[in-house]
Amino acid sequence: MLRALVDDLARIREHEIVTTAAPGVHIDVSDGVKIVTLPSLSKDFDRLVSSVDGVWLVAPEMDRCLERLAKRVERCGKVLLGPGSEAIRHASDKAALARSLRNVGVSYPSTTLLSRDGDATTAARLLGYPVVVKPRRGAGCCGVSLARNDRELQRSVVRARAASENASILLQRYVPGVAASVSLLAGGGRAVALAVNRQRVSHAKQFAYRGGTTPFDHPMSDLARETAVRVVELFPGLRGYVGVDLVLTKTDAVVIEVNPRLTTAYLGVRAVTKQNVAALAIAACDGIIPRTLRLRGCARFTAAGRIETVSASSVLR
Repeated sequence: MLRALVDDLARIREHEIVTTAAPGVHIDVSDGVKIVTLPSLSKDFDRLVSSVDGVWLVAPEMDRCLERLAKRVERCGKVLLGPGSEAIRHASDKAALARSLRNVGVSYPSTTLLSRDGDATTAARLLGYPVVVKPRRGAGCCGVSLARNDRELQRSVVRARAASENASILLQRYVPGVAASVSLLAGGGRAVALAVNRQRVSHAKQFAYRGGTTPFDHPMSDLARETAVRVVELFPGLRGYVGVDLVLTKTDAVVIEVNPRLTTAYLGVRAVTKQNVAALAIAACDGIIPRTLRLRGCARFTAAGRIETVSASSVLR
């Protein structure tokens, strides 16, 4: 995903691109892209940020990593090519998201916030099994699992707490359906949906993201687009490329979470359009939102960022 983003930024040919890498990690990038090895994210990160004009962060919400990095960029007085720290904080809080969406009538799973001393068994029985147990803030299905009974619940709670930066975790009523996401561009308080994406998610014991397909034709695809736009526009600080995860049922599009960052579906979207999605995202940060994005064909991609197939037409899968 990072390599794809850097390549797209380099193709704009209007900027000098600098990307970071951990010690010992090789990144195959376009000619002219400078790679800086960062042994840590302490003073090295701040010095690098101070030397550039704009920063596009690629980081998870776990342990508030993305939010904290965004704050550091803001303190350096540099332009964030993506959501601001406050928008990240609000949008990535799944407990707060439940309240926000309920207030505007957007479908969201019944949710209970469980404190360190909370009674998980009672909460799960009130919601009704099966329940999804997850960290309050997280990404990539880390710490997320499905509990079908009291015994599975205890294991799920342990996993979620281990992946959480604090004692608070969420229990949600499981919504059967098709896992999907919507890729969007946002800025200036407006948003446009680029594509609906099928997600391959397994949940035998723990949830695991396996990649996806872009675009995804489903009877609820139009509703998914409309719902995702409504949700993103609730957070005016969301800018650039963002994603919304949903479950598509036979009659509804149920929002699961907001991803205030680049998502793996970016790989699929860029593979089925001739437009430079990174350039569109930068323009969106300035409030320049395209009406739509013309997609050609269908791309299947893995969680590791590999494009498996690109076909001439989109299909229902």
